[in-house]
Amino acid sequence: MTDTATVRTRVRIPLHFPDGYRATAEAITFHGLADGAEHLALALGEPGGDAPLVRMHSECLTGDVFGSARCDCGPQLREAVELISEVGGYLLYLRQEGRGIGLYNKLDAYALQDGGLDTYAANTALGLPEDGRDYTAAAQMLTALGATRITLLTNNPDKAGQLRAQGVDIAALHRTGVFATETNLHYLRAKVAHTGHTISLAS
Repeated sequence: MTDTATVRTRVRIPLHFPDGYRATAEAITFHGLADGAEHLALALGEPGGDAPLVRMHSECLTGDVFGSARCDCGPQLREAVELISEVGGYLLYLRQEGRGIGLYNKLDAYALQDGGLDTYAANTALGLPEDGRDYTAAAQMLTALGATRITLLTNNPDKAGQLRAQGVDIAALHRTGVFATETNLHYLRAKVAHTGHTISLAS
């Protein structure tokens, strides 16, 4: 495990989603995160218990804010807030746009996808990693929150693997929903083929 982080600020925020769903979150910021980024934890429901539910959600401006249908990020974020609120836990909102390549590069990759490349091949064509995300800061955040044994909400095996390597005990995995549309099906199939995401898709 890398150096420890500490809690910086806690503040309550009422959440209101476009479909009418409401929840209250405690937003938590940190000192000492390994990458120096402004990652955020949202405590939802009552986060106590042996293995609180945790979602590590990588920032996606286009999907989370503008409702882009090219990915499934917005629906996954909305689902995670409700699921975690019901049982208690944390949503870690990680500033890792475009699987770690940044917003402009992600949009450049979109342009290449319009020419026929999948999301991973497009990153490679730009000279960038297929997935550049590092979850060291996420492990630090969980440790600072006292959540070193968790139930992880994910379809991505790399998230569980990286957290375990950082000393976080994954008591169980909880799959996210499948939010397939005509415009993101190619993207979802690429996630299954390239990184072993546990997503069941119609052929």
